Order: sequence, then structure tokens, then C-alpha cells
Amino acid sequence: MDSVDCVVIGAGVVGLAVARAMARKGREVLILESEDAFGTATSSRNSEVIHAGIFYAHGSLKERLCIEGRDKLYAFCDAYGVTCKRTTKLVYVSTEDELPALKKLQTHCAEAGVPMIWLTQEDARGLEPNLKCVAALHSPMTGIVDSHAYMLALLGDAESHGGTIVYNSPVVGGRGSDSGVILNVGGAEGMELEARTVINCAGLGAQGISRNITGIIPASIPPQHYAKGNYFYLSGKPPFSRLIYPLPGKASLGLHYTLDLAGQGRFGPDIEWVDTLDYKVNEAREPVFYAEIRKYWPDLPDGALRPGYSGIRPKIQGPGESAKDFVIQTPQETGVNGFLALYGIESPGLTSSLAIADAVAERVT
Repeated sequence: MDSVDCVVIGAGVVGLAVARAMARKGREVLILESEDAFGTATSSRNSEVIHAGIFYAHGSLKERLCIEGRDKLYAFCDAYGVTCKRTTKLVYVSTEDELPALKKLQTHCAEAGVPMIWLTQEDARGLEPNLKCVAALHSPMTGIVDSHAYMLALLGDAESHGGTIVYNSPVVGGRGSDSGVILNVGGAEGMELEARTVINCAGLGAQGISRNITGIIPASIPPQHYAKGNYFYLSGKPPFSRLIYPLPGKASLGLHYTLDLAGQGRFGPDIEWVDTLDYKVNEAREPVFYAEIRKYWPDLPDGALRPGYSGIRPKIQGPGESAKDFVIQTPQETGVNGFLALYGIESPGLTSSLAIADAVAERVT
């Protein structure tokens, strides 16, 4: 049986950030990735937004790690030459009835130390002439990032500190041992691998992996729900130079407008509860997109939308339930010596990734 000091399961953005943090602490790190490349699931199928830390409950991990992670991500991009852009964002309301909720959001952000500037209808139209709204909040800290380049930089830095990644190596089971965790690793050449520390960062696969580790306390594994988000690209000239968001709902931040770093406009994600991992864009959702977009951009031409891509959020709350916080479990919670697990790392997981990694490394030590 081979042995290693630390195994990180999953090479999404959070797994890569965790592996880097552990390697920089001098740990011998092996990343096990079930696919043939890093970041193929949630990490490459999102809006690539650097969130300011606006929408999350006070005292939550999502709020704290988003704000901390936002600043660390901007600094990382500057230090490692990763392309990002502080686009800023407008959170708009369409009716007078929504104004109290917008005011409440501004107060919430002020309490969290996140700047949000009130814009009248005229102010908002001055920044974005195509935006129909009665008022908006301007977030100067919001931006976008090249997520692939960011993950590549994380992996490169982990490897420069001695980390190693192995692709096509799914973790199919395991058990606790006196000295850590023994993992059963599948793939072309299956093997048993013993590690002093194992950190489950498998995202959509995290619950399944934990359920297959003998000794994990079953009640410690939260429910798993798949929330699909479809994106549609805009054909033609982008109508906005900033990100445009509605007030958030219970399960998502709403069907918003974002730009990629090439200037391509896109709308999404919506929310569609599904039972399987199917990434085909649901084109039947197109009428909903037209209706929602025209609330804030009435001049959206017929036929201007085309199917883009989709992603699936690894949620731990189901339809109709309130949003849940990130879950970061130590061996005390999982019940297996040396086994840590992360669940429900959805948005703002990309923004929070460096802060999540530091929080995990602190819990390990």
C-alpha cells in the first residue's frame, strides 16, 4: 500500500486552492481528480464573477469568506498575472414596491462593511442608458475573472511547492485507520492509498464519496440537491458595460446579466431543480429568459438569445428551503481521524476559494 501525507479529493477551484494552501504549509500533497482535467464541473460552468459579499447572512461563512476571499483573489490575480476586471455591478429594482427591500440590502451591506452606492433612476440611467429601473445599488467591488487561468495558476503554485495531481483517479471508497484514512482509488490502475490527512473537496461528488468511507458518521453528511442553471448568450452589441442583477431570491441570485473578459454578453443562470447531472442547455427555458430580461431591458430584440452553457450548483437545501451556509467539517464532525469534508460550496465559492483554503488549512493544523 502506498502512503502520502495529504490527499485533496477534487481539482475544482476550491480543491486546487486547498491543495495550494496545504503545499505552501510544507505538507506533501496529492490531488486526486476523477476526470482527465481540472475544473471540469462547477468551476468551469459559472458566471466567473468576483462577488463583493453583498447578499449573505451576517456571521455566515459565505459572508466572511466571500469578503476575505474577494480581496485575496484580486491580490492573487495581480501577483500571478491572472486576468480579471473590476466591472462593478448594479442591483436594480423595477417597481416602487421593491424600494424598501433595496434600502434593506444597502443597510445590510453597510453593516458588513461592503460599499453600496444608492442610485436614483436618473443616476442608474446615467451609468447604463439601456437599464429600466426605479432605483439601483452600485457595487464598486464586483468584478469578473478568467477562471481557467486562475485554476491553472493555483495548480502551478501548488506544484511549485511539491504538490502533485493525478487525473482519472476517482475515489470509490475507503475506511478510517489508526494513522489516518485508507482510500480505494479507481481508474486504470486501481490502488489503496493511505493518507494522514484527506480533504474532500469533490463538490457535486462530495456526499457520495463520504458515504463510501467506512467510519464517517452518516448523520454528518448533509442532503444533496442539484440546482441547474442555464445560460444564454446575447447576439449583437452588449447593452450594458457593468453586471446587472435583480434582488436575489431564496435559491439563487436571480437571472442576471454578465460579461466575459472578451466582452461577450450573457444572461443567467436561472434555477431548475434536477435529479441527474445533465449539462445540456434546456432551450425550453428561453421564453422565461426573454420575460425576465425585458423587465430591465425592454428593448431586447426577438431572436437575440442563443443557448450558451449550463452548470449545476451543489446545494444542501432543497426547493423552497432557505439558503444554507458553506459546510466545512473537521474529523470531530466526520468521525474519521484525518478526514475533512466540504459541502454545499456553491456561489460565492469561486470568490471565496482562497479564504476557504486558508480556513481549511487552519482547521487541519
